[in-house]
Amino acid sequence: MGADRVDISLQNDILELVAKGADLVSVTDRLCREVEVQLPEVLCSVLRVDVAGRLHPVAAPRLPEHYLHAIDGLMIGPKVGSCGAAAFLGEPHVSTDIERDPNWAKFLDLVLPLGLRACWSSPIKNGRGEVVGVLAFYYRVPRGPTPLERRMVQVCLHLCAIAIEQDIWRAKQVRRAVQDGLTGLPNRSAFNASIGDLDRDAGSWGLILVDLDNLKIVNDTFGHVAGDALITHAAKCLSEAAAPDRTYRLGGDEFAVLLQSPAALADLAGTARRLLAALARQPELEERNVVPRGTAGGAVIAEGDTAEQVRINADLALYHAKETARGSFVRYWPGIATRMAQRLEAINLVERALAEDRLIPYYQPLFDLNTGEVLGFEALCRIRDGDRIIPAADFFEATTDGKVAGAITERMLERVTLDLRQWCDLGVAPPHVGMNFSSSDFHGGKLRDIIPATFSRYGVPLRHLTLEITETVYLGRGDTVVADALRWFRSQGLAVALDDFGTGYASLTHLLTMPVDFLKIDKAFTGKRPTKAV
Repeated sequence: MGADRVDISLQNDILELVAKGADLVSVTDRLCREVEVQLPEVLCSVLRVDVAGRLHPVAAPRLPEHYLHAIDGLMIGPKVGSCGAAAFLGEPHVSTDIERDPNWAKFLDLVLPLGLRACWSSPIKNGRGEVVGVLAFYYRVPRGPTPLERRMVQVCLHLCAIAIEQDIWRAKQVRRAVQDGLTGLPNRSAFNASIGDLDRDAGSWGLILVDLDNLKIVNDTFGHVAGDALITHAAKCLSEAAAPDRTYRLGGDEFAVLLQSPAALADLAGTARRLLAALARQPELEERNVVPRGTAGGAVIAEGDTAEQVRINADLALYHAKETARGSFVRYWPGIATRMAQRLEAINLVERALAEDRLIPYYQPLFDLNTGEVLGFEALCRIRDGDRIIPAADFFEATTDGKVAGAITERMLERVTLDLRQWCDLGVAPPHVGMNFSSSDFHGGKLRDIIPATFSRYGVPLRHLTLEITETVYLGRGDTVVADALRWFRSQGLAVALDDFGTGYASLTHLLTMPVDFLKIDKAFTGKRPTKAV
């Protein structure tokens, strides 16, 4: 068979394999074997060069495995055999006598025992002229290539370039299917595949879901470029803090950390705190310092759980955390769904009461124990349901929703101020009326506007209102927002009362710094306790 017909036959065979979608190993192995049939004195090999400049054998039918293993991962360079030199220089390199070639000096103990005495290596280049691989012909006698071999190599280089380009394209498509384009993290599809492959032994793996709390604010304030930068920063922080466990971006502002390391599983809450702390590292975003904040929920696989159930459990925990403990971590427990159902029921109850104007203040008098004089009132929030009055305990869960809590506060404030106006007109206004405020009232940022505006609208002096807070509200988030607001209100003539003292942090040292006028001790401190029999 003539050389031209050999060339055409080889091209047709290899191109047909590529067209059918055969993988790179299959294509190059077939090419090497066809070359070795046509050129019996040649041992043919194909190596890939990765983006880091390292060699990786792809096909070499007649070279032993230990040799291929030894050269796998070698960095290309002028002194790294014929293949390393050809890849480094971007041009063919012929070692007509390996034993006397300085490029092979470090590898003689590896190659000479195999009976290899010469090597001709040619770089495989893509359409942009970049070296993506190396084709090598080895000989068992010192010599260079023949004209037929040179012609064969030209055909093979072209075919190898096509096969490698196809492999790179296919790999990109695979990565695109399982990799998030913005962060480079594995995406939701990869996550679903990963948890589907895990075993179902109780305690063998767990999951922490993390949501960014301030992405929408950043997008709305600084634009989506800043939002993307925030997501990228969050991805980097979480993946570094989670290692060796893997982090995924599920989409939008939601991330997942798949926990398999024993240390992380042993302390799920501690792991979550570490992730949230890492997330809050300060980035630089276009000259604006925007710190990502996150909320997390997690679960560990239990006896009888499926992977999907673990995901649902972690999702329930995350939802509960976002609604009740934003900025912190909640671990799934079996009763969480019931608790959430109760909370949603309480929210619906309050929203109906607001819509139907059935939310009312229920006044509890405060007496001077010595004189019996009424010193003021405490305005307790109640819901009127026909002839029945629903106590706050029945809808307390609703107040963990910031929006609902804010609506309750505004309605109560309106009602209390109206009543104070009427009492002032009758000349029977009490010195003050106490009203309880939640953490979300202060952190919502509107309280300084709402209270003065409401009292001004009805012409009631601010001194008639006492702000009641608990220690948990004052100290709960570890910031100064509440303290600063209380100092401002006191400067406007309002009094502040610390409610339920003894049920929160219960430290007398806090009283030295708290800007309060009254201390309301919890009944647990004053209630009569049974005496111990002697």
